[in-house]
Amino acid sequence: MTESQDRFLESTERSGLIEQLLAIGTALSSTHDLSALLTLILTKCREITCSDAGSVYLVDRSGNEPCLWFKVAQNFSQPVSSFREFAMPMTPKSLAGYVALTGKSLNIPDAYDLPQGVPYQLDRSFDRSIAYRTRSVLVLPMQNQDREMIGVLQLINRKVRPELVITPENALDITQPYLDWEKWVVQSLASQAAICIERNQLQESIENLFEGFVKASVQIIEARDPCTSGHSERVADLTVRLSQEASAVTIGHLRPIYFNDRQIQEIRYAALLHDFGKVGVPEAILGKQKKLFPMQLEVVRNRFALAQRTLEVECAQAKFRHLVEHPSYQATHHSEDACSHCQQLSTLDEKLAQAIAQLDRYWTLLVETNEPRILAEEPLDQLRELAQYTYQDIDGSMKPLLSAEEMAQLMVPRGTLTLAERDAIQSHVTHTYEFLKRIPWTKQLQNVPAIAYAHHEKMDGSGYPLGLKQVDIPIQSQMMAIADIYDALTAGDRPYKRSLSVPTALKILRQEAAQSKLNSDLVELFEQRQIFAVLGHSAIEPK
Repeated sequence: MTESQDRFLESTERSGLIEQLLAIGTALSSTHDLSALLTLILTKCREITCSDAGSVYLVDRSGNEPCLWFKVAQNFSQPVSSFREFAMPMTPKSLAGYVALTGKSLNIPDAYDLPQGVPYQLDRSFDRSIAYRTRSVLVLPMQNQDREMIGVLQLINRKVRPELVITPENALDITQPYLDWEKWVVQSLASQAAICIERNQLQESIENLFEGFVKASVQIIEARDPCTSGHSERVADLTVRLSQEASAVTIGHLRPIYFNDRQIQEIRYAALLHDFGKVGVPEAILGKQKKLFPMQLEVVRNRFALAQRTLEVECAQAKFRHLVEHPSYQATHHSEDACSHCQQLSTLDEKLAQAIAQLDRYWTLLVETNEPRILAEEPLDQLRELAQYTYQDIDGSMKPLLSAEEMAQLMVPRGTLTLAERDAIQSHVTHTYEFLKRIPWTKQLQNVPAIAYAHHEKMDGSGYPLGLKQVDIPIQSQMMAIADIYDALTAGDRPYKRSLSVPTALKILRQEAAQSKLNSDLVELFEQRQIFAVLGHSAIEPK
């Protein structure tokens, strides 16, 4: 081979190496999964150096003492060898520990023949366990731009040809020491990899931090409204499963729908936080179980008792006046049946009994209409009659037995909330949106506020708070609406209503879809794929 041919070949090899390094750099920058990132780093470094095996250690400072985590291992000659992650103390006695503590690299021609006086040594038990022979070793620190130790890269047995399989018998013949240029190239890659790992760890820390923030937010919601404990998690589970199933549909109207992992995460966060605005709703309204608040009912009960006691006092006073006005009553009294005075007193007692019985009927009516059930016309008429009832207060003035506000609450035809209270409850959606839009979401999660904002909108525009129609409602919100309604129907932890069976809840969802309230395709998918099974529910009613 001529000198010009040698220079051409050397130039070609260098050009190929540069292209390979650029490709590796691009791959490292675009990989976000830590396990995949570590595997990529080790694989590419082995390819460049023709290494038979290698491993990556990461520094862990979360405990009292820093340690090294053995995260990734590869071995071309022993591909079936078992590998498990484990932590090892960061001491200078091991090759990786020495490099992690000192920041110095090691280029060892033969790990079984180390120089005298070095603090480190090779643990040969691993070689013995897999019938292997470690010879040449290159151990490099992985440091970030601030020279902080991130991990250690270890390459083992640089081979003369990549396809060779190393055994204890041929290891000395087919392996060779690592060259200085290989050390330089791999060290450069290790530094770049350290920055990528740090970026990945920072991203993971941010995600863990935000995950903790979301969970804490859900705890706040449940603390404010214990009656709906677990609702946010259940809605999130249902919505995520429905979105995954919709992504798998290949025919029909749902075919264009597809969500990647980041979008699924976005949906999950929106579902977990969809009720966060309840922190801005008065607690008494959130947990309102009856039409009247407990304190109101107690005040009304005392008012009824006062009205009855007033009737009793008035009756006693009327008897006293009669006796005073007829002093001859005792002298002329012979027979109670024939005595006109006795008949008068008896008439007063009968009127008192009738008045008390009327109060009792009114109280029974009040207790019944205070329940969150649908009112028929007859109870409504009786309530209007009760609204006209007055009693004499302790100051002598005549007052209605029920105030206008109390009567308005009892006249609620369905549920427990007045229009004003219902508006307060519905305002939680706006509170949620105003809260969520203040968070500096990443690009992958930027739609969380909008998704949560529209989960009470209806396909026909009858929802709230904006009255959007289907074309303007995010498909993620349409999914969440189904999940939200299903859980509200089947949840057994709400004292103001009984839980419904799965078949009954599905029937109601179908009715809502038929009335253009919910997306009919999604409701059908929800039922066919049994999305509710994620909560452990079954469409078969227990006998």
